[in-house]
Amino acid sequence: MILTKCLPLIWLSLLTVCAGRPLYPLPGKEPQTGKLPLQTSRPYNIAHRGSNGEIPEETAASYLRAIEEGTDFIETDILSSKDGVLIRFHDVILDETTNVATYKEFADRKKTYEVQGFNVTGFFPFDFTLKELKTLRTKQRYAFRDQQYNGKYPIITFEEFIAIARDAPRVVGIYPEIKNPVLMNQHVKWPGGKRFEDKVVETLKKYGYGGSYLSKKWLKKPLFIQSFAPTSLVYISNLTDSPKVLLIDDVTMPTQDTNQTYAEITSDTYFNYIKQYVVGIGPWKDTVVPVNNNYMLAPTDLVKRAHAHNLQVHPYTYRNEHEFLHLNFSQDPYKEYDY
Repeated sequence: MILTKCLPLIWLSLLTVCAGRPLYPLPGKEPQTGKLPLQTSRPYNIAHRGSNGEIPEETAASYLRAIEEGTDFIETDILSSKDGVLIRFHDVILDETTNVATYKEFADRKKTYEVQGFNVTGFFPFDFTLKELKTLRTKQRYAFRDQQYNGKYPIITFEEFIAIARDAPRVVGIYPEIKNPVLMNQHVKWPGGKRFEDKVVETLKKYGYGGSYLSKKWLKKPLFIQSFAPTSLVYISNLTDSPKVLLIDDVTMPTQDTNQTYAEITSDTYFNYIKQYVVGIGPWKDTVVPVNNNYMLAPTDLVKRAHAHNLQVHPYTYRNEHEFLHLNFSQDPYKEYDY
């Protein structure tokens, strides 16, 4: 059975016990023949920022662990260094998941910028060169997670991330997010007037990624490109035929670039427009099943309407930690996933 465009995909942040792991050798030059193909008989398991319930997010070790655990795709967020090198990092500031605050030589880099209409203060990656970023070490975002790997792993580049997938013992897809493109294009300038989005697509093409969903080319190197910025997805539709996913935030959050409301971008009129450019939507899971006082309510019609427009649905983020589980099923993650 082949996965249809209407099946949901699940992003998981896995939490188990593991041993420390060495950094991964790069770049990837492993033979690409004889690998087990990507499964297409069930919804995909997407490792959100790697196996970050166990190991600091978006590190090589976190992605390797997720591959060991059987993920179909490894997911990442793309930002840029001051010198225009694409890195993988989730937040627009380094403060929460690195030890940057302990570096006295970087104390003057703490700044305030406007991000999506809000003033944000911290250490921004685009104020550091790649060489400087590589001196930092990552740490867990939450205190309730295993702290033993704090300070062990560096930030990796987008190309290093791709190499991890390419060198996997089976076909593993990648799921990069074009992160905060408005902010990146404001603060980082590339030769020839190129945009942040151009650099992302150029890097993907460099390593042979492309092809429409489930095409032979795509199945060899599976890829979804995601963004909360619809204009970026429309822009890159002229650069690549790789499948794209429009991310949808909480009901209170507008889009990153067009300042459209949740209601506007989830309307049937908008779905009819955006489906020309994307294969699916990636909604925050509480917009699929709303929550009140930590109890899940009746599902909305979001999935039904998306499927009616032949759009896939890739909800995020499912975590099996008690701090994120709701109370309906006595915090049993398997029953919550089933629901």
